[in-house]
Amino acid sequence: MTNTVKNAGPLDGVRVIDLSTVVMGPYAAQILGDLGADVIKIESPSDTVRNGNYRTTPGMTPLNLNVNRNKRSVALNLKDEAQRERALALIDTADVLITNMRPGALTRLGMNYADVAERNPRLVYAHAQGFRSDSDKAGNAAYDETVQASSGLVDIANRALGRPMYLPTILGDKVSSLTIAYSVLAAVVHQTKTGEGQFIEIPMTDTLIAFNLVEHLAGHVFEPAEGETGFALSMAKGHRAVPTKDGLACVIPYTPQNFRDVFAAAGRPDLTEDPRVNGEVLDRTQTDELFDLLEECTPALTTEAWEEVCAEHSIPMSPVLELNHATEDKYVNEGHLLDVVEHPSEGSIHSVGIPVRFSVTPASIRRHAPLPGEHTEEVLRELVS
Repeated sequence: MTNTVKNAGPLDGVRVIDLSTVVMGPYAAQILGDLGADVIKIESPSDTVRNGNYRTTPGMTPLNLNVNRNKRSVALNLKDEAQRERALALIDTADVLITNMRPGALTRLGMNYADVAERNPRLVYAHAQGFRSDSDKAGNAAYDETVQASSGLVDIANRALGRPMYLPTILGDKVSSLTIAYSVLAAVVHQTKTGEGQFIEIPMTDTLIAFNLVEHLAGHVFEPAEGETGFALSMAKGHRAVPTKDGLACVIPYTPQNFRDVFAAAGRPDLTEDPRVNGEVLDRTQTDELFDLLEECTPALTTEAWEEVCAEHSIPMSPVLELNHATEDKYVNEGHLLDVVEHPSEGSIHSVGIPVRFSVTPASIRRHAPLPGEHTEEVLRELVS
């Protein structure tokens, strides 16, 4: 392991080579960097995360700034034999390699697991791809939308919302990023204990299928099935934010008493005696009807007033955070989840904060997202020092 700044984080001393593109691999590597790892990103000339709008410098796009901080960038053309050998020499110094390159390309470059493990047997080699390597879809291209479809998420949206839509966030990529990160951490623990490396395969589709089925397998948990798939509350037609007198809020009564308290606060004493909210537990077959009644009542009060009512009665509630106002939000600001920082080339930017806190080895943002190849000379000099 490399020697880095003392108390840089719980992964201080771990070196990670980021040989990945777009979001899934780079975001996972950034998380490890936030936790203190020395992350060296081997950049290809055409990473699509650097394509798009930028302020002053080509390649310094918003998405790039959000997935490539705490890294040093080394520009190497892996198709060039001499530059490829430099990349392999860097991998020789690493504890972890993260890649989402196609297996065929890695084999042609002499960078598949067998190749690099022969040179660095203690390496943790994390390979992410769309589908399992032993499936008939192994070589298929995979993007977040195809993974949402192949994992059942589009079906969940269709059944709940009446439209076979993709969720408007790259959920497959980001859930897979988190899976890469925790898998690498587990393998590093083993590596530390034994000195032994290993290969980790992270298929995006398998990851999201497992993620979705935690609650949505539902009645099909049993064999034979004892009910439909789909978590009833999440699939309810009225399971959505509700209007208040001055905006939108999430108000989720979970018990009959919760509903009675909401109805009373809204000035609807007639509903507090409704038989649907007078049992010991809610009848989930009536969820849609109850959500309709809830939506009838919530415009009676402002969002702030509902916050007070729900806090008093322990009813789950939250105002809807409008992303355009995130920089002004009290909770966001107090948690330093969006701080204004000075980037060396881009000037003032909002930096997304680190959401976890360590009492002894705090995570930190030590490097801004680099320019393409910004650290090539610095890192390659270290190979011969």
